[in-house]
Amino acid sequence: MRHDNGGDLLVTVLRELGIDTVFGIVSVHNLPLVEAVDRELRFVPVRHEASAVNAADAYGRARGGLGCALTSTGTGAGNAAGSLIEALSAGTSVLHVTGQVESEFLGSGRGFIHETKDQLGMLKAVSAYAASVPDAGQAGRILREAARSALAAPGGPASVEWPIDLQYAAQTDEPVEYATPAPVVPAQGELAAAGALLASARRPLVWAGGGANTARGEVARLLEATGAGLITSNSGRGSVPEDHEQVIGNFATTPAVRALLKDADVLLTIGTHFRSNETADYTLELPAAHIQIDVDAAALGRVHPVTHALHGDAAGTLTALLPHAATAEPGWTDRVGAVRTEVRAILHDDIGPQAAICEAIRAALPREAVVARDVTIPSSSWGNRLLEMYDPKDNVFPRGGGIGQGLGMGIGAALARPDAPTVVIAGDGGLAVHLGELLTLAQERPRLTLIVFNDGGYGVLRNMQDHHSERRSGVDLTTPDFGLLARACGLPYARIAAEEHAGPVLADAIASDGPTLVEVDLGALGPMKNPFTPPVRIPGQ
Repeated sequence: MRHDNGGDLLVTVLRELGIDTVFGIVSVHNLPLVEAVDRELRFVPVRHEASAVNAADAYGRARGGLGCALTSTGTGAGNAAGSLIEALSAGTSVLHVTGQVESEFLGSGRGFIHETKDQLGMLKAVSAYAASVPDAGQAGRILREAARSALAAPGGPASVEWPIDLQYAAQTDEPVEYATPAPVVPAQGELAAAGALLASARRPLVWAGGGANTARGEVARLLEATGAGLITSNSGRGSVPEDHEQVIGNFATTPAVRALLKDADVLLTIGTHFRSNETADYTLELPAAHIQIDVDAAALGRVHPVTHALHGDAAGTLTALLPHAATAEPGWTDRVGAVRTEVRAILHDDIGPQAAICEAIRAALPREAVVARDVTIPSSSWGNRLLEMYDPKDNVFPRGGGIGQGLGMGIGAALARPDAPTVVIAGDGGLAVHLGELLTLAQERPRLTLIVFNDGGYGVLRNMQDHHSERRSGVDLTTPDFGLLARACGLPYARIAAEEHAGPVLADAIASDGPTLVEVDLGALGPMKNPFTPPVRIPGQ
């Protein structure tokens, strides 16, 4: 098959992949690609390359598939690198297509405009796959290989650099039929041994990470068959809807759940990497009898000792284990339910007036709606725990912990699912990192409610410094008048300054058919009952 240029080829490949929206910034080094996408699909001109990758990442998460970002070469590709690190950390599927200088000058060291030293090496460092298009006959193959890599477990971004002369050239393309890889299944002996341990469990617990999201039905059946409690990592939230009475959720390090883990006789973990912030810097004690399932062989036993390491696809492995499931001892499931209630009640009380906002968001949203969260106190304290999630595709947040990514992610998710509202929870400090995306929000006008919690700085680090030291450094920031800022961008604006404002303000914003900026004035609303400090240890303290 022949295409007039690389842009036409890219559109063909994106259609094969089911992608209808692409995020990026136009440049002299990607112009044929942007022009074709804008003509045939939807091109969203974000204001920073990092946001392009964040938006493409969340587009894929919200749809359960792949997103695509287009950036320029050199500085543009470098700007994208931080968000590629997020996608790599999260194992999410992003196709990143970036420009490159003309083949004639590539690597010559002449200082050709937009050129950087060893761009491909940089992309390899921050991507699960990276390749350069060498000629006009191989671009289609490379794009498809990149997409397959991004979608294959354990996932991660795939980057393709494309010299500009080869983008303008006529393309020859012969699509290849790829066989669907067979699911990874543990050996029968390993399954039998793990099944015997599971059958012996009388006080079982299950821990679901992001790898459990492809086995939602199997996890639910396991809970029903055993009466086990379900702990989740942040990434595993919604693998079983969080209003299920056996779902404890993302509360592993709380005293009540630590006590439950101490008394459990078998723990089955599914696709979780036990991140430091979810295990109190790896000090969390787990039961000695531990069955771990993961499609990533390197994850097995990496953080905690494991009795039976099952390298396999979550759905198939759980299906094989289900016949071995036995009912928990009398009273265990009731205790699970009591712990579930206790940890939520304690957190609800701890966050004081912000509980009204949490409740108002959940009341105003339909059951299936994306909640995108930046790294900020409301997210880290209650947005990642107390605000119920019912589907993993609704749970969008920076798993690598970097601030400033929430709005770009929210825009990508909202455009991926235009029939449902999206809410973004951000802080004033994080929002300032990519304040320009307010203009993208105003231009594209998705159904997105941006809730900005304004405390005049980096509240998480401020609390940390107040707790551990005698002075503050770098945490107090000048913030804009958000009402004037919204008006300058052509965005509707509302303000929450008291608990009683939360319900009506958020109901109106979420019910609208376009974007709204809602400022939560934390100075007026009042402090949390117990200030939130991050779960980070200070050496020597």
